[in-house]
Amino acid sequence: MNEHEIEHLHRLTQLLQGIEVGLVVINRDYQVQLWNGFMENHSGLSAKQVRDQSLFDLFPDLPKEWLISKLEAAFLLNSRSFTVWEQRPFVFPFRYSRPITGGNQMMCQNMTVQPLQDLRGEVSHAALILYDVSVQAADRRQLTDANEKLERLSQIDPLTGLANRRQWEQALEQEFQRCRRYQPPSCLLVVDVDHFKQVNDQHGHAVGDQVLNELGNLLARSLRKTDLVARYGGEEFVILLTETRPEQGRILAERLREAVEEMVMKVPQSLNITVSLGLCPYQHSLASAQAWFEEADRALYQAKQNGRNRVEVA
Repeated sequence: MNEHEIEHLHRLTQLLQGIEVGLVVINRDYQVQLWNGFMENHSGLSAKQVRDQSLFDLFPDLPKEWLISKLEAAFLLNSRSFTVWEQRPFVFPFRYSRPITGGNQMMCQNMTVQPLQDLRGEVSHAALILYDVSVQAADRRQLTDANEKLERLSQIDPLTGLANRRQWEQALEQEFQRCRRYQPPSCLLVVDVDHFKQVNDQHGHAVGDQVLNELGNLLARSLRKTDLVARYGGEEFVILLTETRPEQGRILAERLREAVEEMVMKVPQSLNITVSLGLCPYQHSLASAQAWFEEADRALYQAKQNGRNRVEVA
């Protein structure tokens, strides 16, 4: 080997040791033959310590069967393979503690398995090339979390914290289809605050908002976890009473009406309100979820016409 070749090899060795990519070369017995600076820094093991040692003895936490299948594809089929952090967050259990990822997490890794041929063209070694993608993974997770939060917010009424009309209409359609298929008992209840315009006119819209908020809390507390209460709009609320027969729905509606009538709000002076309620049990003759709602809304209108602070059943 002449001087030029020696210098070239020296530069190549420096490059392999200094790049911010993990490089591991193993032989057919899975023994480490090359271990670059990246691997030294993150494993705490020097190249001298790992030389000719079994990779799986050095790292018993490696996904052995999965990794061997990748390596055998390289040795037997001369086939390159890849894995990304979305499929498997990491291969080597390296800690990652840069502030951008929130500290003390496992390094997220992409990996390439590259077959290496000897001078006869036979695959005698395989290289594991490890890429640190923790920053990209953190960015992706933050974006996913933000999108999930926006999706949740898009289904929540900002004033009461209840489901909003969008979520309600989706749930109503699902319940309608379930009832049409399985015929379980189910009831739809529409609740409207009596004379709510007078509350706003006499006490102001801030007080009106507080009234709606407290009413929403009372409705939510009074229902089962399997029921859904939502603010439909303005001073109107809607409730899905699943697995509820008509007589049970009527009893629950009366209890809600009485609870609202007895509720005293401090806003800031004492204030009482009443509500009118329209109840519609599911019937197979209903043509659509919208028709179900319209029947309950007509019952609510009847309650208003008949003097308010009462329950009417469609």
